[in-house]
Amino acid sequence: MKRCKWCGEKNPRYIKYHDEEWGVLNLDEGYLLQMLILESFMAGLSWECILNKRADFEKAYDHFDIAKIMAYDDQKVQSLLNNAMIVRNEKKIRASINNAKIFRTIEEEYGSFKNYLLSYFDQYPLYELGKTTNAVSDKISHDLFKKGMRFVGSVTIYAYLQAIGLIVSHEPDCFKYHQM
Repeated sequence: MKRCKWCGEKNPRYIKYHDEEWGVLNLDEGYLLQMLILESFMAGLSWECILNKRADFEKAYDHFDIAKIMAYDDQKVQSLLNNAMIVRNEKKIRASINNAKIFRTIEEEYGSFKNYLLSYFDQYPLYELGKTTNAVSDKISHDLFKKGMRFVGSVTIYAYLQAIGLIVSHEPDCFKYHQM
């Protein structure tokens, strides 16, 4: 079975992610927060690295419970910095807490984070190949940064939109391409 070239054929987690999750539309609020946090941690790293630590992130981040994350204090930050099972980058950890607070503000303003994201799309999903950014990821990134989020550059947001299925980028020789 042929998959996208980026999919590490030797990593069962990566294969499962590619086959069952990447590019599949999932606009559940909890999932949107989880993927935003994970994608922001990916900045400067590989997705495979983050994916391999996903279960550990889930435990460390209280199953991505937004209320708990928003309440994290310096003691919790220190606990996360001491957790060898996740990416221990203080700027990213603090940004994830801040981003969760802004995520909640956006939910309150738009009724949901899903509604916020969909306000940037005339139709979805978009089908694109060979890109790392587009006009939509540029606009969302710019707006999130303006609202105070960090580690949400256009490349990160584009990867996020692919992960949650608003952009589908399976390659033509990938078996998933023919299921789109």
